[in-house]
Amino acid sequence: MATRRQFVKDGLLSTAGILLATDSISAFGISATPKVVIIGAGFSGLAAAYALQKRGIDVVVLEARNRVGGRVYTYNIDAKENLNVELGGEWISKSQKRILGLCDELGLLLQDNLLQAHLHYKNQYFKPFEWSQGQDWQKKLAKLKMDFVDLTQEDKNELDKLDWWRYLLNNGCDGRDLDIQNLVDSIDFGESIRQVSAYAALQHFTTVAQRKELPYKIVGGNGKLADALAKKIGAEKIKLNHQVLRIEQSNRVKITCSNGEVFEADKLICTTPTQAMKKIEWLPKLPVDKIDAINELQYGRVNKNLMLFTNRFWKDERFDIVTDSTAHFIYHGSKDQKSVKGVLISYAIGDKADVVAKQNDTGRAVLMQQALLPAFGNIRPALEKQFNYYWGDDEFSKGAYSVYRPGQWFRLRPALKKAFINTYFAGEHIADLQASMEGAVVSGEEAAAMI
Repeated sequence: MATRRQFVKDGLLSTAGILLATDSISAFGISATPKVVIIGAGFSGLAAAYALQKRGIDVVVLEARNRVGGRVYTYNIDAKENLNVELGGEWISKSQKRILGLCDELGLLLQDNLLQAHLHYKNQYFKPFEWSQGQDWQKKLAKLKMDFVDLTQEDKNELDKLDWWRYLLNNGCDGRDLDIQNLVDSIDFGESIRQVSAYAALQHFTTVAQRKELPYKIVGGNGKLADALAKKIGAEKIKLNHQVLRIEQSNRVKITCSNGEVFEADKLICTTPTQAMKKIEWLPKLPVDKIDAINELQYGRVNKNLMLFTNRFWKDERFDIVTDSTAHFIYHGSKDQKSVKGVLISYAIGDKADVVAKQNDTGRAVLMQQALLPAFGNIRPALEKQFNYYWGDDEFSKGAYSVYRPGQWFRLRPALKKAFINTYFAGEHIADLQASMEGAVVSGEEAAAMI
C-alpha cells in the first residue's frame, strides 16, 4: 500500500513534469532564447541539463573533473576480462522511478544486483539465513518506521535532536541487535550511526528501499547513464576540466573558470557538493546562513578497496558479508559478469575507512584476509591485484555523500536549497532522497523546473 509520503512525492514529481513542459521563453519572461550554465556534470547536473535542453533552453555544463558522472564512477579493473565495478554509486532501487525511467528512455539495460548477506561477528561466521536480529526488535523497528509517517512537525523536530544510535537504544535496541543495526545502517550513511540524525535515518529508511530491496545496477556500469545523458546533451556543451573559480551576479551571471575561460548566462544551477562550492568566490557573497550550512555539512567517509581474484572462491554470485572487522562490508562487485576472475569490494566507513585508506596494498590485503578468514581460510594466493579509492580524500567532495547529524536536517537543508539571485541549487545533499543517485537526478530536474 502506498504511503501518504509517497503519494505527496508522486504529486510533486508530477508538478515538476508539468513545469518542465512549459514554454521556456515565457518561463523567463524574455523574448530571446535564454542561456543556463550548470556547474557539475554529476547525475544532478546532467539531469538538469537534459531537462532544460528538451525545453529548448541553451545550456552549458562546467565540470572540474576530467569525466562526467561525479560520484558515480564505473571503473574497469581488468580490461582484458572487461570487469566493470563501481567506485561510487552502486545500487538502484525498484522504488527509484526516475532513474528507472531515464534508463528506459535512453535504452539502458538493468541487471539484477540483489545480494545475500553473510555475517562475520565476534570471530564467528554465519551464512545467509543463519543469522538475524531478534524477532521482538524486528517487530518494534517495523512499527517505528510505520509510525514515522504520522509524526507532527514538532515530533520531527524533536526526533532530529537525537542521533540514530541513541534513538534505537531508547526504544529497546541493545546488545547484539544494536551492534548489527550499527554495522548494517552505517553502510547507508558512511559514518557510525552515533553521528546520524534519527530523523534523517528514519526519513531515509521510509523513502529509500532497504538493501534487500535494492536489486538493480546498469549493465556495463552505472556510469553508462552519465554517458548516455552527456550524449543527449552534446559533448560540445559539456566542458570538462573547467573548475569554477568565481561567480558574479547582477542582472545576469558571469562565471570564470580556472583555465581563464569566462561564461555568461541568464541563470545558473549549482550542483556541486559543498566542499567544491565553498572554494568558489561568490560576488556578491552568499548569505551568511548558506555559508554556515556549507561549512557545517559533512560527507560520509567511504573507502572502496577493490580486490581482483583469479577465481570466484566464494561460489555464490550474490555473495556479500557484513563484518565487525576493519573491512566492514565486502560484496561481489562483478556479479554476473562473464569471467573466471571476480572482484570483491570492501566498503569501509568512517574511522575504518581512514584506516584502510592509509595502508599500502600489503596492509590492505592483511585487513581483507582478516575479514574473510573465518569464511574462506587463506585467500591471499588468489588475490591478483587491488585498487583503492577513498572518497574522504576526494578533491571535490571530501566524502561519498552528505551526512545529516543531529539538529541539522531542518536547519541546514533549507539554507542550502534556497536560491540566490540568479542561482538555483541542486544535488543529493538537498534532495528528499538524500544520499542516493535518485535524489541527485530528481533535485537536478526540480532545479531545472524552477528556471
